Amino acid sequence: MAWDDAPSHICRGGDVRGLAFCCPPVKPCPIMYALEEVGLTPQEYIDIKNKFANETRLGEGAGTCFGSLVWCCKPSKPCPLRDMTLRNMNMTHDEYLDLKKQLAEALVGVEGESKDDNAKALSETFSITKTEALKVLEDCNNDLRLAVKLLKVKSLEESD
Repeated sequence: MAWDDAPSHICRGGDVRGLAFCCPPVKPCPIMYALEEVGLTPQEYIDIKNKFANETRLGEGAGTCFGSLVWCCKPSKPCPLRDMTLRNMNMTHDEYLDLKKQLAEALVGVEGESKDDNAKALSETFSITKTEALKVLEDCNNDLRLAVKLLKVKSLEESD
């Protein structure tokens, strides 16, 4: 089973579960806000990812940008170094995403909490039911940024 509703990367507006796909915090970027949101320091984030790397196959990948698949991005983002490493170790994208989902849970908790919080925020912001908000999130693969855009367009169409 792959991670069907994997979020966008943090730098592309994804929710905090996207920390599983982030690089080490070596420069100012949106990761700092996501770490603050989940209550982790940059060092705690690094420690969690390194521990996960030591305990799983995501620790492999010496030829990747940061020396381990634990720091690599989502398969939807082209990366020849990550893909070559996955091929060389016979890891499928499904296995990779399953491990990244486990990593996200180690970083920010179980998936349902984030989805529920996002649905609540959409419900309050756009005056829709929580059920409607969950449906929109599901349709957008739990990409909050895309869900907001969709609901903005819908509200503009309804106001005309």
